[in-house]
Amino acid sequence: MKRLVDLLLSSLAIVLLSPIMLVILVIVGWRLGSPVLYKQHRAGLHGKPFRLVKFRTMLNEHDSTGRRRSEAERLEDFGRVLRSTSLDELPELWNVLRGEMSLVGPRPLLLDYLPLYSPEQMRRHDIRPGITGWAQINGRNDLTWEDRFALDVWYVDNRSLWLDTKILFLTILKVLRREGINAVGQVTMARFTGSDGP
Repeated sequence: MKRLVDLLLSSLAIVLLSPIMLVILVIVGWRLGSPVLYKQHRAGLHGKPFRLVKFRTMLNEHDSTGRRRSEAERLEDFGRVLRSTSLDELPELWNVLRGEMSLVGPRPLLLDYLPLYSPEQMRRHDIRPGITGWAQINGRNDLTWEDRFALDVWYVDNRSLWLDTKILFLTILKVLRREGINAVGQVTMARFTGSDGP
């Protein structure tokens, strides 16, 4: 049932939002250059790799020594707007359509993190990752990694169509209020380096 809902809603969203995505595509190409899409391998269902697709939000700049500039330096103004409104996430609807993601589930993270999870944290990969999830409406990037993973696992154990509906509705409110976008003092979430939890 969840997969059927994902197919129907992602297809409808792609059709309805395609004019917005086309405009973003043009502006990203003009402001940031190509490629306009950011693609990165992430851990999906059971930790299996898949290629996540988002709109590009950063410039590809290096300093005079050839060192790549920090994320804060490369994050362009329009890219900042895309992130604060979560519009950079819209291409992930194609990941949902392809069956690599769900609309709701734990956010897909870097493959590098797989060896660092505790067995309990690893259970977040028992289901497909999502565009939004229980952790996203309960703090998003303001959370510690441990709290975020605990919320992910709670969702795995308590998922239902009703809970998904609630999460999707609250996600819209969070996006409109632009809450929890960045961890304090950072433009992106700090890397996960492992924890001492169970």
